Amino acid sequence: MISITRDKRMLGYESLSSYSNISHFVTARQGGCSEGAYASFNCTPYSGDEAEKVRRNQSLLMEGMSQMPRELVIPLQTHDTNCLLIGDVYLSASPRQKQDMLCGVDALITREPGYCLCISTADCVPVLVYDTKHCAVAAIHAGWRGTVAYIVRDTLLRMEKEFGTSGEDVVACIGPSISLTSFEVGEEVYEAFQKNGFDMPRISIRKEETGKHHIDLWEANRLQLLAFGVPPGQVELAQICTYIHYDDFFSARRLGIKSGRILSGIMIHE
Repeated sequence: MISITRDKRMLGYESLSSYSNISHFVTARQGGCSEGAYASFNCTPYSGDEAEKVRRNQSLLMEGMSQMPRELVIPLQTHDTNCLLIGDVYLSASPRQKQDMLCGVDALITREPGYCLCISTADCVPVLVYDTKHCAVAAIHAGWRGTVAYIVRDTLLRMEKEFGTSGEDVVACIGPSISLTSFEVGEEVYEAFQKNGFDMPRISIRKEETGKHHIDLWEANRLQLLAFGVPPGQVELAQICTYIHYDDFFSARRLGIKSGRILSGIMIHE
């Protein structure tokens, strides 16, 4: 069960909180200095907020973590399936090179301590992964485009290749994001999931009163975790709909694209 921390800026997952060698968080909306549609705890630099306010919010975020990170690694996401390994190549790069490497990335993996992997969302699904055996972590941005293209599956396969990750050792958390009830889609989105082999009766409904399809992104991503061999009891769902609870969490469908973002992060301690 996801629970809010004492300062009400960050939330944590019960399943990950039991591991003392990692830190993790999901940010809520309140407790920062941003204004307007970014009010107030927006920690993401790519959505049009004032840079200085984002930096101040990030400082508050890092101060609230159990261990200060060397770096918040925040990619510029493009709703694709590109996964970046934060390893020797990234660590030895210049700030400009790092910025270039993070462009067009929607998933991050690492075994490097002190580097906090972050994903920005505002209705899309954030997935945090911890390989308890190999001490490796991942942060995944799964919007509907990433979900239908199996970004969670592909990230886990990359972790298997790089670290030897197997499903039985994985703890995964699916964070605050848009729910089945709120995620109405057009025929083209429904057909994309159908074409890519998803179990449509399991991940979708059609509302009789509107004739519109609704997609369950939580279940579509959970199924990818289970297919990799992650035990059902090791997958935690926040079960918080950002569209419904937009006062507490940023929702692009409510606030528009030029608005704040939830930041979800995970880090191995030094």
